[in-house]
Amino acid sequence: MADILQELLKRRSCRKYQAELIKDEELDKIIKAGQFAASGMGKQSAIIIAVTNKAVRDKISAMNAKIMGPAFTGDPFYGAPEILIVLADKTIPTYLYDGSLVLGNMMAEASSLGVGSCWIHRAKEEFLAEEGKELLTAWGIDADRYEGIGHLAIGYPQEAELKKLAAPRKQPFIYFIK
Repeated sequence: MADILQELLKRRSCRKYQAELIKDEELDKIIKAGQFAASGMGKQSAIIIAVTNKAVRDKISAMNAKIMGPAFTGDPFYGAPEILIVLADKTIPTYLYDGSLVLGNMMAEASSLGVGSCWIHRAKEEFLAEEGKELLTAWGIDADRYEGIGHLAIGYPQEAELKKLAAPRKQPFIYFIK
């Protein structure tokens, strides 16, 4: 049986990726972990968009970089070959939390498979912009109903990323009320 705590303790955000796409079986498991995240009242407000097409991935990267401003000149996805975009139905009161849990589940599963991941923000701003709304509409998603929660950059980590240690936990972090 898997030791979930050990998996969570070893997970790190990855910021240097190999160029190759991850195996389809691994991608399917990561997405399945997100699909089975808890959601408020079981409403399952979140959806996942798996972007494995390099041209589309690069377009979304450019949109994300634009939001960061003209001083930013890099790739907001740190060279990850694939991204998973999480959006959620904003008519459901728990949509933001539901989408966050989807991202958390996917990060944990990716780590357990040896796949690097990093939560990247600005999905909300991307899909509020006309260019983002056009993409959603082209993909058959109601751009007025769904709000971007976040992106998950995923891919096989470069060797140096495998040696990263956890940052010390802030104190106080836990309060026991008995």
